[in-house]
Amino acid sequence: MIEELNNNYGHFFEKELLEEISKVSVTKEVLEGDILIKPGSYIKSMPLIINGAIKILREDQEGDELLLYFLEKGDTCAMTLSCCMGHHKSEIKAIAEMDSKLIMIPIKKMEEWTTKYSSWRSFVFESYHKRLMEAIETIDSIAFLNMDERLLKYLKDKIKVNSDTIVHNTHQEIAYDLHTSRVVISRLLKKLEVDGRIELNRNSIKVISL
Repeated sequence: MIEELNNNYGHFFEKELLEEISKVSVTKEVLEGDILIKPGSYIKSMPLIINGAIKILREDQEGDELLLYFLEKGDTCAMTLSCCMGHHKSEIKAIAEMDSKLIMIPIKKMEEWTTKYSSWRSFVFESYHKRLMEAIETIDSIAFLNMDERLLKYLKDKIKVNSDTIVHNTHQEIAYDLHTSRVVISRLLKKLEVDGRIELNRNSIKVISL
């Protein structure tokens, strides 16, 4: 575990902290589509992402979802941090975007390390800032971008996170993430295909040029 931690977080944490994380944390492997966090649940540990990707969504009272941002290798989730430190129920939903490997850190250690290690404190603050900027970007896209522009941003984010020009999602799944209807997404995707920017296949989309 210490080698994986060093490869992913060595630029953040000093050797002593990496060794502590290795001693007290638990490795968790999740499969694509696994639900890691549900709204209303208490979070007992914080994840550090070793590989893979996790998508963070907000769910309304009707169960409709909106994609907030993706977590990638070397990331953690600011909303998870906030819930852990404040002992609050989760207000987000976390789903594995692909098969992923996480290192789970107990809450009590998170609080201890904030005062003990300046590198941990800086990492926490930087994570808060990064996630806040991503959440603001999501709000801006809803407020200021047309749905076709939001769809383009979504496809760009997907190929970046997955390092693959094939987006393995149905039109309905994309509609859920963007909080719109399948009909709207299908119409916009068809237009992109006519323009030669994507190729539509069964349950997948090949990105040619965005």
